[in-house]
Amino acid sequence: MPLFGREAELKDLGELVDGPAANCGGVLIQGEPGIGKSAVVAEAVAAATVGGLRLLRTTGVEAERNFAYAALHQLLHPVRAGADTLPAPQRSALWTALGLAEAAEPNPYFVGLAALTLLSEEAAAKPLLIVAEDVHWMDRESADVLAFVARRIDTEPIVLIATVRDGEPSPLRDAGLSSMDLERLPGDVAAELLDSVAPRLTSPVRSRLLAEAAGNPLALTELPSAVTEGPDPVLPLTERLERTFGARFTALPEPVRTTLLVAALNETGSLTETLAAAAALLGEDVEPSALAPAVEARLIDLEPRTVSFRHPLMRSAIPASVSFEERRRAHLSLAETVREQPDRRAWHQAAAATGADEDVAAELENAADRARHRGGVTAAVAALEQAARLSADPERRADRLLRAAELAVESGGRETAERLVRDARAGALTPRQRSTASWLLSGFEDGVREDLSRVAELARLAESVAEEGHPDPAMRVLWGAAMRCFWAEPGSDTRRTLLAVADGLPVENSDPRLVAVAAYVAPFERAESVLGELRGLAATTGADPEVDRFLGSASLQVGAVELAARFSAAAAPGLRAQGRLGLLPRALAVQAWSRVRLGDLAAAVPVAAEAAKFAKETGQPFMYGLATAVQAEIAALRGEHKQAKALADEAERTGLAAGARPVLATVQLARGITASSEGRFDDAFADLRRLFDPADPAFQLALRVYFVADLAEVAIRAGQVEALREIVEEMERLALSTPAPALHLGLRYARAVLDPSGELFETALGAGPDGWPAERGRLHLAYGEWLRRQRRAVDSRAHLRIARETFDALGMTAWAERARRELRSAGESSPHRGPDAREKLTPHELSIVQLAAEGLTNREIGQRLYLSHRTVGTHLHRIFPKLGVSARAELAGALKQSGS
Repeated sequence: MPLFGREAELKDLGELVDGPAANCGGVLIQGEPGIGKSAVVAEAVAAATVGGLRLLRTTGVEAERNFAYAALHQLLHPVRAGADTLPAPQRSALWTALGLAEAAEPNPYFVGLAALTLLSEEAAAKPLLIVAEDVHWMDRESADVLAFVARRIDTEPIVLIATVRDGEPSPLRDAGLSSMDLERLPGDVAAELLDSVAPRLTSPVRSRLLAEAAGNPLALTELPSAVTEGPDPVLPLTERLERTFGARFTALPEPVRTTLLVAALNETGSLTETLAAAAALLGEDVEPSALAPAVEARLIDLEPRTVSFRHPLMRSAIPASVSFEERRRAHLSLAETVREQPDRRAWHQAAAATGADEDVAAELENAADRARHRGGVTAAVAALEQAARLSADPERRADRLLRAAELAVESGGRETAERLVRDARAGALTPRQRSTASWLLSGFEDGVREDLSRVAELARLAESVAEEGHPDPAMRVLWGAAMRCFWAEPGSDTRRTLLAVADGLPVENSDPRLVAVAAYVAPFERAESVLGELRGLAATTGADPEVDRFLGSASLQVGAVELAARFSAAAAPGLRAQGRLGLLPRALAVQAWSRVRLGDLAAAVPVAAEAAKFAKETGQPFMYGLATAVQAEIAALRGEHKQAKALADEAERTGLAAGARPVLATVQLARGITASSEGRFDDAFADLRRLFDPADPAFQLALRVYFVADLAEVAIRAGQVEALREIVEEMERLALSTPAPALHLGLRYARAVLDPSGELFETALGAGPDGWPAERGRLHLAYGEWLRRQRRAVDSRAHLRIARETFDALGMTAWAERARRELRSAGESSPHRGPDAREKLTPHELSIVQLAAEGLTNREIGQRLYLSHRTVGTHLHRIFPKLGVSARAELAGALKQSGS
């Protein structure tokens, strides 16, 4: 039968599967039930087969969505032998996830990387077409892996075609696939299709069917068999189709109905299981031929080992057409048939339960443990929630709900976690359970969207938990509260409360968590002790990446940007190796922020880009906003003003959603730098002045100390000397209570530009901010400008030359051009600098080439960056001409030369 009305879609898909070697990516086909998604896919598969592509496919089944990695198992089963060649961590993660080996809980990103590597290797031998149908019903773990793969196949000979129902959520929606929306057929095409399947309809019936089907292809082909001449109740189309399919089912003989009901409830489609369970119900052997009437009724397709429904609505219509007792008996029969598969057995038993059943609840709890062990967090949450429903004991019910909520928090399922906590709170809770329920949701977005009164509540909760003899949970609660002091401003009273609780915890002062809490809560009052602990702990970097991440964040709070860069850089490799992509963007964002402040743009560019990428991929909007704001700052420093403005606007949209102060502060910094480099000093002062106004949402208590020099520079040029003096006086008072290096460095600059004698420039340069080349270059530039204004042009040139060379080396184009202009005004020519080799590369390419220059293989680079090694090779092939090299051995030299 021709595929009516889909010529344009088929043409697009034909082009997609025609040349996968050209790196075509994929498409997400969406539409209502029956709109023809499967038919369009079938045509694309036929075209791909003719074109020589290898086909791998998987289908989401509603009954399987609680079985972790079920759809991935189906997809990879034909190529599973290739997994033996995977790197050991990937191989172990994949085998464990698929239930084919026993090992530690697999990291989901290692599973994703294993799938990507395996598929990439297969595609190298023969281009691949991956078809994933009904992804809205796919288990979450498999859908996440497919989304992970979809984001990374742009350079692979792989095409991914996925289908999803309108309005249904799926991770594939945010995976970068192009979208294809299937609309209902126009009237003339619908009429042509109806006439082709039912040519002898009377005119009234034909008109009614066209009206009821409203252009839905499935309705046009299936409703004619159920139509009557008389009036019919008006029903929604999906419900009407299900009723039509249900009527076909009820017209079948009883043994066929029983067997078909079992097939509809059996999540695997196994013909052997279906026949065995039906035989137990009927009390007699059942042969495959028993299903022949269902095939003739166009409800199922029968293959040697499987039974599959021709449309999901046919599967769902059948259980809805029988009584609960019939469904219950079928589930129990299936449970007995799959008794050697405890997870499936538990779910069928649960579906058959008529009330509380602690035995089944315990089996589901065991199933949750097994799912968690395989990395199936979402499946574990579903099993625990179902176990809670079957729990007779209220305390066990609450425990199961809260445990499920903890797992939902871990997997980023905010709505699920909130619902589970709400359900738990509906019953009586023990003190321990109330504590768990109180802090459980705090992990989402670091509590940014919560009412600030929650901070003090968390402090009291931490105190009470510690008093009950649980210091570790208390510290966890306190850390969650402290994080709010970074993203928001709870006020001095709340900060003092938090600090008092921290001081009372029975943990060592050198505990990294306590050090970080003190830094976040009291960045000035405790700066001296925190800095002392940080310097002592610096010798232990690399031992524990999570500890390094804590310490990097703590360093940033107390103005120790060099330590922040050091600790966060040490954290990143360990977090990568452990596959902790949720924590990795946090360490990367701190590293990028710090490196930009130090003027190391070459290092910051790829780190900021990767932080933004992983933050977006792992659903951390405010970390994404912070990383994007850092990218805006980098663009401003490079003189890329249009890009800086666009990135700042994007970051601001994220930050304003909940007043995320570090994001908004960095946005204003980027805007101030942009305005200054464009000569708009009044605008620059207005942008940067906001960073020191406590009433402004861009005010961030700890980070403002980094911006003193930036403000001083534009204030002098904008003629805002008195306003600058007021802020500097405030910062001078603050400096008496804190040794924060960033603050004292900024004040040395501000004093120098405010000093009419110019003597404090020499003092500032003599203080030696050696680890801060950008700040030293800024001092030389300001001093050179001052000397030239004093008509000491000859004296100014040496400082201006140093500034120009410094900013050229750092890639700070806007500042370098200012130094050049000043040099020309001082009577010395200064040629324009050519583009740096690094600046010819995208941030992603720069990440790859830096690792290649260190001697890493393509496979090692791929494991670090979560790419296939073939993608790495493709990027390097494109990078070589940009850098003017022809071999990997030349990369280090090219980068060194460009950075000199």
